[in-house]
Amino acid sequence: MADNKFKEFFQLGEVGNYFFRVFKKPAPNQKSNFNLRMMHGINKISILVFLAALIIWIVRRLM
Repeated sequence: MADNKFKEFFQLGEVGNYFFRVFKKPAPNQKSNFNLRMMHGINKISILVFLAALIIWIVRRLM
């Protein structure tokens, strides 16, 4: 019972699963078009820039 609550607490949900899916290598049998690849590429860049800015902000606040 306690193990089940622990797993439920750390579930990522839809947003967390999207982050993992964006950075995962695409399946070779899945059809993809140029617009979809560019959208995921821009999402990767924006996520990385956001995380970098968050880290910089935290470091500046602590110093």
